[in-house]
Amino acid sequence: MARGARAALNGLGLRWKIAALLAAGCAVVAVAIGVLVHQARLDQVSDNARSGAIAQLVRVRQLYELTGQVDQDDTGAALDSPDLPKPLRKAALAGQRTTYLDMKSGDPCVWAARPVGDQVLSVRESLHEQADEMAEFDRQLIVSGAAVVGLAALGGAGLSSRLSRELRTAAATARRISQGDLDARIDHPRPPGVRHGKDEVAELATAVDTMAASLQQRLEAEQRFTADVAHELRTPLTGLHTAAELLPPSRPTELVRDRVLALRALTEDLLEVARLDAEVEKPDLDVHPLGRLVEGIVQRSGCDGTVSFTDGNAGKSREAAGTSGESRENGESGESGDAGRADGTGDVFVRTDARRLERILANLVTNARRHGGGPVEVRISGTRVSVVDHGPGFPDGLLRDGPQRFQTGARERGQGTGLGLTIALGQAQVIGARVELSNGPDGGAVAAVDLPRARPPRAAVEPVAA
Repeated sequence: MARGARAALNGLGLRWKIAALLAAGCAVVAVAIGVLVHQARLDQVSDNARSGAIAQLVRVRQLYELTGQVDQDDTGAALDSPDLPKPLRKAALAGQRTTYLDMKSGDPCVWAARPVGDQVLSVRESLHEQADEMAEFDRQLIVSGAAVVGLAALGGAGLSSRLSRELRTAAATARRISQGDLDARIDHPRPPGVRHGKDEVAELATAVDTMAASLQQRLEAEQRFTADVAHELRTPLTGLHTAAELLPPSRPTELVRDRVLALRALTEDLLEVARLDAEVEKPDLDVHPLGRLVEGIVQRSGCDGTVSFTDGNAGKSREAAGTSGESRENGESGESGDAGRADGTGDVFVRTDARRLERILANLVTNARRHGGGPVEVRISGTRVSVVDHGPGFPDGLLRDGPQRFQTGARERGQGTGLGLTIALGQAQVIGARVELSNGPDGGAVAAVDLPRARPPRAAVEPVAA
């Protein structure tokens, strides 16, 4: 039970935790005060009842000594009453004048008794009125305690709402920073030092803002350094490439040319990464038929038949086109349910930048051929383009943390700079696409590119209408 209560408390927000703790604390205090007040009131009622019973017993004894009879008008007075409690009878026979109080039974009363010769003279007074008074008093205590606890909970929720709101703002800002928005700041209205005293939330906000500013400065410095290095390397590399082309044909010349080309490719990749980091890339978006566009990209990749292409939309599109024609003959509107499918050629239309999409798919295919196992397949399904290989798959660290520059993951995935996937994800963000990396159920790496769907241009729809 305690574990369940702890789990329920942990599931609450900070605001409600503070309110619950304040309410619990006030409830404990209210119960303690209520018990003390109840006991004090009960003692007062008991003392009054005992004093009244003793006074009544004195009056009855005086009348008994004068008349030798018990006052018949007082029905609570009797000699050797059979209802007299045994502890009271025993104390009276021992020569004591004592009382007996019963507030817990269904017939609350108070007894007083004293010895008279060999007999016991006793009086009995009902305490129904006092019992009802105590019950009403207890109800008032409970209502008052509940009101205090409720007010404490509301007050705690009100006082902690500002704290909770400020902490949520800090958490949201931290998430924005972790997602790459380095300009995000909390900008707490009461930074430390403005007022006397300490504000822990203000200190936290200032620390997060300082951390974000420092991180932004370091990343910008790193990006500038990368861009400057890549830019400065282009001029000597151009001269080196020209010099390598002038060398006489030989095996060493081929090796030099190969390394120069690799170094030029790395420099261009670094420049592209720097432009993506600086967010200066502007896409040239247009509507394109996805099947023909991707097929042309695969043909231009120069993979010598090692990459197969499958358009999963072709058969579906032909069926959809036939159905559309029948519906037009039946006098229906003829509007296709899929706005991105224009004709029976198997094309689904997407809005993208063809040059950047080719860069993305070329990097993914190159990564699959270099680090995966053949055959490499390029598949289209809807607006998703998947590049599938049959190698060991992506490392767990890459799937968990995303691609890292100059890290290629596991050794079995070969050698490389680690910039291919980084550039692919950056270019996808520029054109509004999304790249998902995963491992297939039967092994192998799967890199899927989801593109935004677009309506086909009017020129592509008119042949179908004809």
